[in-house]
Amino acid sequence: MKLLTVDTIEETRKKLLECTAHWEVPVEYLDVSQALGRILAKDINVPEDIPAFRRSTVDGYAVICKNTFGASETQPVFLKLTGSVEMGKPTDFTLQNGECVYVPTGGMIPDKADAMVMIEYTEAFNGEIAVYSSTAEGNYVVRIGEDARQGSTLLKRGVKILCAQTGALAAAGITQIPVYAPLRLFIFSSGDELVDPSALPRPGEIRDINTMSLSALAKESGFQIMGTQTLKDDEKLLEDAVRNAMKENDIVILSGGSSQGEKDMTEKVFSQIAKPGVFTHGLAIKPGKPAILGYDKDNETILAGLPGHPVSALVVFKVLFSWLILQLTGQKEPYPIPAKLSCNLAGSPGRTVYQSVKLLSCGEGLTAQPVFGKSGMISTLTNADGYIIIDINKEGLQKDEIVQVFLWN
Repeated sequence: MKLLTVDTIEETRKKLLECTAHWEVPVEYLDVSQALGRILAKDINVPEDIPAFRRSTVDGYAVICKNTFGASETQPVFLKLTGSVEMGKPTDFTLQNGECVYVPTGGMIPDKADAMVMIEYTEAFNGEIAVYSSTAEGNYVVRIGEDARQGSTLLKRGVKILCAQTGALAAAGITQIPVYAPLRLFIFSSGDELVDPSALPRPGEIRDINTMSLSALAKESGFQIMGTQTLKDDEKLLEDAVRNAMKENDIVILSGGSSQGEKDMTEKVFSQIAKPGVFTHGLAIKPGKPAILGYDKDNETILAGLPGHPVSALVVFKVLFSWLILQLTGQKEPYPIPAKLSCNLAGSPGRTVYQSVKLLSCGEGLTAQPVFGKSGMISTLTNADGYIIIDINKEGLQKDEIVQVFLWN
């Protein structure tokens, strides 16, 4: 039997970046309302000061702050009320010493006024306002450009458009933005034993898990699923299917058929239809060692043979392809969550271990509890919140050691 010559994750990632170094992820312009969840392709600068006028953050009275010094509940300061500001309207008031103007929340602050007094600390008396609390310059006032200055960067390339970003764009009057078009991906699952999830398996058969689970992970990562197909272990069938998928997709995934079994023919198929072909056969990780990666220069397509075991397939996709799309679109890698390990945990000589864990609350923070299970058991992931990484050079981790938990979602 041919032994796998494995690459580390770092070596494999480097090869993936070399293959995609000349890729230019397509950019499309979308209305902001249609861009939720998409990745910004260019920096967005602020076209105007936000806000463009001084605004009040409270209901109350615009004042000259020095006129309120010494005010208290027992010795209020009395100011002459000279008018009120209407919402959505400019104000032509210019405040003088000893005067105040009513301003609603969000209303425009009059000239010469430098602070607000909340209405809760005032009382009206025959055209005057008794102020029971002093205020300082700038209190409850949003200055011109305080939210964002004209010409500054509002959003940077690589940010995901979520509710906060949508609000910022609306405030700046920006209704169309450039976002990356999702990379196109096709998923095959191969195996004579596989049946559709809707079918009742006969003895020896199992439902196809990988097609649906990989599709879900790929969509979460920002890929566009161009199609899926379950195939029997037939070399000609696999070759024709993958060859056709290469023409229209950036990445073609084939789960199953990546190890050294009698019917495992993925490496042979990739080598026959792709040039330069396979560049990695075997990863120094656990789970996920029997993975195959190749590249076809003519179609500019990455080929990936993932293990048939669901956990292994998802781990490999997560650490390679979910990672790759972050690099190509300028996104930040997710921050892990620190937690205390609940027990001693052994490493695996010569392999980086991706260990599923469940996060539990404890008195001092979070505890990471390992979720053990064989790679063919999907419950290993459904019972886990994320995973921790045991470095290839570490023998293991100690109980109560602080570990970094990377969430699945």
